[in-house]
Amino acid sequence: MNKKITLAPGLELSRIIQGHWRLMEWNYSPQELLTLTKRSIELGITSYDHADIYGNYECEKSFGKTIALDKGLRNTIEIISKCGIKLKSDKFPDRHLKYYDYSSEYIVESVENSLKNLKTDYLDVLLLHRPAPLFNPEEVAKAFSLLKEQGKVRHFGVSNFTPAQFELLQGAVEEPLVTNQIEISPYCLDTFKDDSLTYLQKNKIKPMAWSPLAGGQLFTPKDTKGARIFKSLQKVATAHNTTNIDSIIYAWILKHPACILPIIGTGKFERIRNATEALSLKMTTEEWYEIYIASEGKELP
Repeated sequence: MNKKITLAPGLELSRIIQGHWRLMEWNYSPQELLTLTKRSIELGITSYDHADIYGNYECEKSFGKTIALDKGLRNTIEIISKCGIKLKSDKFPDRHLKYYDYSSEYIVESVENSLKNLKTDYLDVLLLHRPAPLFNPEEVAKAFSLLKEQGKVRHFGVSNFTPAQFELLQGAVEEPLVTNQIEISPYCLDTFKDDSLTYLQKNKIKPMAWSPLAGGQLFTPKDTKGARIFKSLQKVATAHNTTNIDSIIYAWILKHPACILPIIGTGKFERIRNATEALSLKMTTEEWYEIYIASEGKELP
């Protein structure tokens, strides 16, 4: 069972989070998505990751149609969304380029649009999608305070922020930031080396991991690094009597003491089930390092 993890007082998320970045590519009807969602909930996955821009601003609308089919569903799940990126899109013909906007007005406007599209009165968590060169933490703080006061957002966090950027924002806002959603996979070890995980562990902040399967290239390696990792994953999988490479990858992420919450991005139920099976897979420390060293391509110092 996908047990709940406490990120802050009043906020519990499932250990594994369902991501909806590619929701429009799944080509599910609202009823089909409802069936998948309910089957995922049976496995213990109750937290759903969104962003306003996903699917060219369509993914939240699609999930909202699903929520509308079952009025009790919202009370059993947690919804995470993100804001701050303005895409160049046919939906915004006056917008000439992609850029970031963290003005108080735009954050509030984005949240109100997400609530409308998701057919809900509140977000459990709102994340700032990416750090911005033109970033004013006081503007963000003003928006966060208003959204909290209005009950439209219960908790706040960030995505892809460095420790210094995280601290800059935390120093300006009243609410504790509950997470940083960062890229973590056996292929991408950056957060192990740039103090991101160290900072989060020190401050007892549980990170979310996006692209834990490295965009699928751990299954079909495109370079020698990927091939090395795939070989090590196969070896560990054999030791655990499984052919599910994705279960091994998720178990590798789950083993880390930072209590990382991986975000899975699949619409296939069997792949969702493989992710939850990783919760009961006990990887040894040596197996964990075998995968890490394969990614590095050299032995530890």
